[in-house]
Amino acid sequence: MGIARLAASAPLEGEGKGVDYYRLPVRSLLNRVDSRRVGFTWSINPYRGCEFGCQYCYARYTHEYMELDATEFENKIYVKAEAARLLRRDLTPERVLGEHIAIGAATDPYQPAERRFGVTRAVLETLLEFSRTLPGGGGLSLSITTKSNLVVRDTDLLKQISERNRLFINLSVTTLHPRLARVVEPRAPRPDLRLEAVRQLNEAGLAAGVFACPILPGLTDRERDLEALVAAAAAARARYLCANVVFLMPSAQKKFFPFLEEKFPRLLKQYRKWYARRAYAPEAYRKEISARMHRLRAKYGLSGRWPDSEPDSLPNYSALAASARPQLALPFAC
Repeated sequence: MGIARLAASAPLEGEGKGVDYYRLPVRSLLNRVDSRRVGFTWSINPYRGCEFGCQYCYARYTHEYMELDATEFENKIYVKAEAARLLRRDLTPERVLGEHIAIGAATDPYQPAERRFGVTRAVLETLLEFSRTLPGGGGLSLSITTKSNLVVRDTDLLKQISERNRLFINLSVTTLHPRLARVVEPRAPRPDLRLEAVRQLNEAGLAAGVFACPILPGLTDRERDLEALVAAAAAARARYLCANVVFLMPSAQKKFFPFLEEKFPRLLKQYRKWYARRAYAPEAYRKEISARMHRLRAKYGLSGRWPDSEPDSLPNYSALAASARPQLALPFAC
């Protein structure tokens, strides 16, 4: 049965404020990523759709696979059924050792649905259980990308995972301005709450950093705003900071361009020109932003990638250093 038919027959599990939750039967939770543009082999997305409703979200196209409109991405949330059982079935050393698994590459694993359904926690518990069966008791390479301080809830579990495996927790922060954040990411936690989560996770001994992405041309790309963000990340003891310019597929443009027309009409013409035939901003602009972020990271002593240190006690890391580069994955992590 195709994903569209599965979605059409998915039972309603509950309702929230303008949100419907559906229980979605799926064949697998561990998804192979074939794109060369990303730096990981496997992804896990506990949910389809995301309540945070970020205007620019690239992953809206995933709802189109279910024959839904991309604009329904934030109000029709699909909870993947039997996540732990499916993941337990699919995890094998031959598949995952030496490869990276990204949790939350398309939808936020700590969106509000997680409080109700707990699929992300079940996934993490399953990964920990599996890692204990590996030679030496661990050896996975994992990352979590989220805009939510709810991730702090799982600190004890994350610490257990990190003792046996390589784990990075990426908090996405696009701007420090709460009013702008509320408009662009209407239901995501405030930026200061995300940065506080970075601080708490690092103080707990976990490797947490900031994804300053997406950078939005004309909205969040002024040097003083980016410097304020980098300085705040450093103050939160971020282990690293990565950045990328917004990636706008046609499905994302369906939502983002009308948003610009309503809220920031002066920017619409430029965005249409830049993104009319491609999903990326012009190369010259991307290089300018890359150079700016390089200078700012150097000024505040932040790395632009995950730490390469590999604990001697953890096996099976021979292939990880080359693959665990979050900047390669940013178009799909923002």
